[in-house]
Amino acid sequence: MVMLVIKRCGFMIFTMIVVSLILFMLLETDLTGDPAARVLGQFSNAEQRELWREQHGYNQPLMLRYAKWLGNFATGDLGESIRFKGPVADVMLPRLWNTAILGFWTFAVMIPLSLILGVLSGMKEGSKLDRSISVFGILTTSVPEFASAVIFSSLLVFGLQWLPGTSSMAGGFEFKQLILPALVLIVYDFGYVARMTRASMAEVMTSQYIRTAVLKGLPYKSVIVKHALRNALIAPFTVIMLQINWLLSGVIVVEFFFAYKGFGALILEASLNNDIALLEACAMVAVCVAVTTQTIADIGYTFLNPRIRFS
Repeated sequence: MVMLVIKRCGFMIFTMIVVSLILFMLLETDLTGDPAARVLGQFSNAEQRELWREQHGYNQPLMLRYAKWLGNFATGDLGESIRFKGPVADVMLPRLWNTAILGFWTFAVMIPLSLILGVLSGMKEGSKLDRSISVFGILTTSVPEFASAVIFSSLLVFGLQWLPGTSSMAGGFEFKQLILPALVLIVYDFGYVARMTRASMAEVMTSQYIRTAVLKGLPYKSVIVKHALRNALIAPFTVIMLQINWLLSGVIVVEFFFAYKGFGALILEASLNNDIALLEACAMVAVCVAVTTQTIADIGYTFLNPRIRFS
């Protein structure tokens, strides 16, 4: 078990270094265009661009620049944001925390709901309950976030006037402003996790060891809880861990629609304003979270499936 953790952590560090090198080559070199031109704009002249390169160390050897950049990132020096005129860390950390709050409430509702309904659907494959849950899950997942955001806004904001239309939190944190963006994410993601849980549970219920346990006369509840549920959660566990990555950087539409000051909206702002330092920091944080969650998922497999632990 200890060796597995060490191997996974080593692979995580190696992946981060490879990704950081690719990211550096894309944003800090001329492979995708002159960085000075991207920052200063198309109307800047050659002299201004050369001065900018000199001031920011772009005339130094490539690998030396990469080593300095990676060292600065490892020590928490993320550079200066040209869009917000301040340290990148001071800009990014509050936005990251806002998305973490949104993600927490989304997962707190979505995961129990989707797992419970998915398990119930898989236990009674082909029944009316199974078909109802499956149809509802397919419908919710088929509607993109921008469409469901418009539908919920027209109903709950303009129609019933129960909720505010924006979630900018201008006057401080207000839970009421968090409901709409969380609701859009829950509805969109619920069907995907529920369908994966249903498919996994249905497959486990038809396995030989479940039939044997039932024929031996074990209580049906004990068969489900002790034998079926643990193996059925392996696939949903993978999906849930992947949703953390999606929630961190893939909720740009939702955050932008509701003016929510989160991490996804920050990535969009950095891209639109050619803020290289901020964009690099956001990308590295997103990759770090992705690699970390997948490492946790790999280690979590060993608890859900002992065969992986001893293979």
